[in-house]
Amino acid sequence: MMTHHEKRFRVLITDPISQSCIDILKENNIDVTYKPKLALEEILKEIPEYEILIVRSGTKVTKEVLNVANKLMLVGRAGTGVDNVDMDAATRRGVVVMKQCTRWQHNQCCRTHMCHANGYGQVKQNKQITNKITLDIPQACNSMKLNKWERNLFMGTEIHGKTLAIVGLGRVGRAVAFRMQAFGMKTVGYDPIITAETAKSFGVQLFPLEELWPKADFITLHVPLDAETKHLINDDVFAKCRRGVRIINVARGGIVNEEALLNALVNGNCAGAALDVFAEEPPRNVALIQHIKVICTPHLGANTTEAQLEVSKQIAKQIVEFVNHKALIGVVNGYGVFSVNFWSFSK
Repeated sequence: MMTHHEKRFRVLITDPISQSCIDILKENNIDVTYKPKLALEEILKEIPEYEILIVRSGTKVTKEVLNVANKLMLVGRAGTGVDNVDMDAATRRGVVVMKQCTRWQHNQCCRTHMCHANGYGQVKQNKQITNKITLDIPQACNSMKLNKWERNLFMGTEIHGKTLAIVGLGRVGRAVAFRMQAFGMKTVGYDPIITAETAKSFGVQLFPLEELWPKADFITLHVPLDAETKHLINDDVFAKCRRGVRIINVARGGIVNEEALLNALVNGNCAGAALDVFAEEPPRNVALIQHIKVICTPHLGANTTEAQLEVSKQIAKQIVEFVNHKALIGVVNGYGVFSVNFWSFSK
């Protein structure tokens, strides 16, 4: 019987990815098939022959896909969000779902407020657009391009002394806190996992969500999209917030109820929003995108050459460690699949 050291694993990659990922896998005797932007029908035909699937955010790893993936052991997500993977179906079938993250990054983030490749892009963008929505910079720029001088129309607000509510205090949330404290912002937050003592160690005062909303001048979101966080920001939340609160979302579309946000912008409960992600991409809510108090970008948080190169290399290295029985880095459904003897690589 062939051992795991002798077996050549087959990887299917269905989203665009850096060549570095392919090179690392091949250097470690892993067969790679690179077919970016496959339609669902094509994925259903291809996937039964592969042990490993690598995706970014484009491919939807649905129950339908998983049900025909008879050899599949691992879904590797080149990035951090796994909302495009049916986690329940994967776990039931004993398929490990792994997102990009390394030991070094995890340790460094906890000690120095550093982030993984995608996370650093989100932190940088968060800082930039927070500053921009306080001064209406994009709107003022567009006004000048129309040969207008409307200085009095674009009255900004200071962030020094304002309260920033951070929902989700993982690596990205902590890094955001660290940077925005440098601007003199008071940072409060919510996280269902960490303790108040841990939050205090990086300058954040922890509150339950119901107590958090009324304290915030700005709300920034750094949570995954799942059943608990879908439409986390909704009409009820805006009713509890200070009038004129500002919303920043560079995490995942769907965390904010876009109709509720638009209503809050129209009635003045929300003074501005900065959005990099949307419930549907490209977004269909034209009224929200075109609102004068909305800054929007087409999911650019980690869209840099350096970030995408690093993400590609990291997920490849994690997969190599997985198939060589060295480590399980970035596994997000480990508890559910531990009852399945996936180390035997049998189905």
